[in-house]
Amino acid sequence: MGAAKDSLSIGEARRVALEAQQFLSAGAAPRSGKALADIVRRLGVVQMDSVNVLCRSHYLPVFSRRGDYKSALLERAAYDERLLFEYWGHEASLLPIESYPLFRWRMDDARKGVGTWGRLKRYATSHQDLVKGAIDQIRERGPLGASELTDAGKSKGSWWGWSQGKEILEWLFWIGDVTTARRRNFERLYDLPERVLPESVRNAPVPARESAQRELMMIGARAMGVATARDLRDYFRLPAKEAATRLTELVEEGQLVPVSVEGWKQQGYLHHEAKIPRASKVADVAALLSPFDSLIWERQRTERLFDFHFRLEIYTPLHKRVHGYYVLPLLLGERVVGRVDLKSERQSGVLQVKGGSVEPGVVPARVAEPLAKQLVELASWLGLENYAVTSRKGELMRALKKLTAR
Repeated sequence: MGAAKDSLSIGEARRVALEAQQFLSAGAAPRSGKALADIVRRLGVVQMDSVNVLCRSHYLPVFSRRGDYKSALLERAAYDERLLFEYWGHEASLLPIESYPLFRWRMDDARKGVGTWGRLKRYATSHQDLVKGAIDQIRERGPLGASELTDAGKSKGSWWGWSQGKEILEWLFWIGDVTTARRRNFERLYDLPERVLPESVRNAPVPARESAQRELMMIGARAMGVATARDLRDYFRLPAKEAATRLTELVEEGQLVPVSVEGWKQQGYLHHEAKIPRASKVADVAALLSPFDSLIWERQRTERLFDFHFRLEIYTPLHKRVHGYYVLPLLLGERVVGRVDLKSERQSGVLQVKGGSVEPGVVPARVAEPLAKQLVELASWLGLENYAVTSRKGELMRALKKLTAR
């Protein structure tokens, strides 16, 4: 591991990022809720998502870094051992429980109608009888889903067409007056924090807004290794103006070190403890990545770091999709070399490979074998018997199909 310096090649920047994101010195797969929570702690945050065409996205980052583990450990860490909690970190997120006080300023902002969704802001000043009624029901009846509230109202039919009851509960969740007790088929069950969160966390000293934001920025910096100002702000979605001030403070304190990165137009910042791994250390890296993995979730950073253009097409009409519905990028070594469109066919026990491609300059035949190995491991982890290539479109799919026909 080389020492930090004031300029990085793009290869060095990639290796710094991969080390920070636990792809280079990951260790064994977790066997306990605590071990899993330690992985999340180093990442700072794991984004959640409801789409289940392959599996829920938040289970994938641990698999991508550590391989086969029991996904029930995530449930145990979050909802039984309370080592993790749900809140708005990046997007809807799982976070280390000790980070809870760092988000009290965000809860206070939301209570004033700041930083939350437009349609939820009205509950800061209106419908207080309904808000109180929801809290009273939870207090009396225990953990409730939105549909279980009395007079919750009907959903409006669209994807985000929440009922009024759901809006109220999400408002209460945002301001910290309720939290997630657990999930039921991914439906959030809401309960009072005093019945869910450890007393030591609820009663911990609340840091000043500025201190909390500095700490969150440093957690993001540690998890990214090297980052731009935009990256540092985005990791925990900090307000732009305040993030700029916190960045200046952290540079002045020597916590973040300005560096120039090959090919980056923007100033880079290196975490003061970051080291530069040797190129040989990435030789065996191979991973399929969730579309919401923290290595690639900021799309501008992904292009800047890996020269890889990645956009979600889940909400794109079928005839306009370029790569597929649920596409996982493939990381080999220090490059993101391609992508595959995957689906779990649970009834037949097959992992469907519906399409895929490699990046310009990448030889498909050289990618097919390590990709096949990743697909076999992924299928096994998901409890599926094997994978099947259902498309012959493109050189990668033909190479993969030829490989599996041996």
